[in-house]
Amino acid sequence: MVGFPITQTLMGLGTYPMTDKQSLGMLGMHGTYEANMAMHGSDCVVAIGSRFDDRITGNLEKFCPTAKFIHIDIDPSQISKNVVADIPIVGQTKQVLQALIDQMKDKKLEDISNWWSQIEEWRKVDSLAYKKSPGVIKPQTVIEMLYEVTKGKAIVTSDVGQHQMWAAQYYLFDEPRQWINSGGLGTMGFGLPAAMGAKLAMPDRDVACVTGDGSIQMMLQELSTMLQYSTPVKVINLNNGYLGMVRQWQEFFYEKRYAMSYMDALPDFVKLAESYGHMGIRVEKEEDLKPALIEAFNQKDRTVFLDIITDPSENVFPMIPAGGGHSDMLLAGRDEMVSKDETDFNAV
Repeated sequence: MVGFPITQTLMGLGTYPMTDKQSLGMLGMHGTYEANMAMHGSDCVVAIGSRFDDRITGNLEKFCPTAKFIHIDIDPSQISKNVVADIPIVGQTKQVLQALIDQMKDKKLEDISNWWSQIEEWRKVDSLAYKKSPGVIKPQTVIEMLYEVTKGKAIVTSDVGQHQMWAAQYYLFDEPRQWINSGGLGTMGFGLPAAMGAKLAMPDRDVACVTGDGSIQMMLQELSTMLQYSTPVKVINLNNGYLGMVRQWQEFFYEKRYAMSYMDALPDFVKLAESYGHMGIRVEKEEDLKPALIEAFNQKDRTVFLDIITDPSENVFPMIPAGGGHSDMLLAGRDEMVSKDETDFNAV
């Protein structure tokens, strides 16, 4: 109706189709360049059910410096808790949005084609691009292949860390409740029981648990429960031998002083899955990735554990460092932060 750009928080992915052209993807610490720059340059933000947590806002003093805020939430305690609302609206989203649509039906809206032209320039940065390396599987490739094999229709749960961010970035969620994760709670071990619950609730849907070699060991015993209650989900284990996000921060901000972030005593996940009565597949070559995923999702009545050996050195980009704002982003392949000084813009 209005043609405004739309971005979504980590917990809100799928509330608006991510494949739609108006969607700028996720914003925040690991959000897309275009989403973060659009937020930084906006003059009005309509926030629907957003908590404005620190992973979304970055440095509050730098957050959307020229914007007015219309904040819609059913919980009045969330209004102006972190970001002061210029227009607070308390109510159910569906009812509030319908009322807003009714109000705007006969209104002549300002032309925002220049704003969209600027956004298209930011999109050209291609902030989710990554380089493939011979002989190793990139974790981003796994999520892209998962999306392809499931045709974007799977319910995806995740644990916490790099794999959580890659799933959020590269699996394009088009439906609400299709993406289930613990968000800012940072709950390692959440993904497997969440996947089990999703499969019980939606037995006809494919359910994939995207996890890592650290997180999956927090709740491995639930593989027994999954056999007992017949919840055949597909476990996508991005196995890089590290607590990846901890390692990434140690690399970026602690002069590569790695401590307690490496995993030198991992079990044989395939044998472990088989010992619980499930099917295990180990993938070490990219050419074996798609056939393994197809085989896994063809097993409609079995839980399949895919232990996928990924590049241990890969980092999540873009990234806003602690204390930075939306215009302060680290991008893959760049030695310095991109700042707003490099990117002139004129918000409408």
